[in-house]
Amino acid sequence: MSAPAAVEQAHEPVHTVKEATSLAGRLTGFMPLIALVALVIALTIADPDFLTQRSLTAVSRTAAPLIVLAAGATLVVLCGGIDLSIAALASLSTVFLALWLPDLGGLATPAVILVAATIGVVQGVAHVVLRIPSFIVTLGGMSILSAVALVVSGAGTVRVVDDSSVKWLDLYVAGYVPMSFAVAVIVVALIAVVLKVTPLHSWVSATGYSESAARLAGTPVDLVKIGAFCVSGACAGLAAVMLVSRQFSGGPTMADNLLLPAVAAIVVGGTAITGGHGSVWRSLAGALVVTLLRVGLPIVGVPSAYEQILYGAIIVTAVALTLDRSRISIIK
Repeated sequence: MSAPAAVEQAHEPVHTVKEATSLAGRLTGFMPLIALVALVIALTIADPDFLTQRSLTAVSRTAAPLIVLAAGATLVVLCGGIDLSIAALASLSTVFLALWLPDLGGLATPAVILVAATIGVVQGVAHVVLRIPSFIVTLGGMSILSAVALVVSGAGTVRVVDDSSVKWLDLYVAGYVPMSFAVAVIVVALIAVVLKVTPLHSWVSATGYSESAARLAGTPVDLVKIGAFCVSGACAGLAAVMLVSRQFSGGPTMADNLLLPAVAAIVVGGTAITGGHGSVWRSLAGALVVTLLRVGLPIVGVPSAYEQILYGAIIVTAVALTLDRSRISIIK
């Protein structure tokens, strides 16, 4: 055998491995979409009436707040952190909105989103300045925000008498698509576009993948983290507006049941919990998968009480599949 032929033959397995790795990576990227399509097919088989306008509208309206929450929190996860306060912040924001609507009217919505974003900034500053792990900062924030919501609301539901300022979220685009779902998709698209056309994408990815290397490369790591918490807080405020428009009230625990689904949506979407890899579009697909699971449990006869068990299993499984163990020498 000639030397060139031997070299070519030696390189063939290498090319095969590279092609297989590339194909596996592509399939992994499409897994949330594949899971979404598979769920739709399974639910349609279980209940032929599932693929109707009424059912799909209900699913999209239910998914809208979860999509927004997951999109904002995804940025924090991409930076290598986590925001456990998003649900408590959304609940507090529903109380603020219900209390402020009579006096501020249409200005209550941007006011609530601004306050929620500011709270996110405060948590981000506490994380980077005091050098406290984001898990601890947001866990404490969750407790504080929940207590504040109870105090401000008087530990009860705050009814909305005039919901005209938020009723636009109950309208439909082209007569079929709920406005709340359309807004959620627009929010995801805006975040994705801003990340793509600015250096933020590389900054966020670098911060999540290796913070020390990102600092050496000149990345404004602290500002990137604070910005991520700011967006996460603003998204929690917008999710609260969607909840109030649907429930006609605000409550100190109204969004509390969305924390585990939001985390599940992020990891099901393929965003690595260690940071540096993922996207808000994947979180959107993950949120739809989680919502379909919530809707599908009663259809297949599984009691809704098993939801928390399902979310826990999903989170553990998804993290096990997406965790980059090459970056973690010791698992604690």
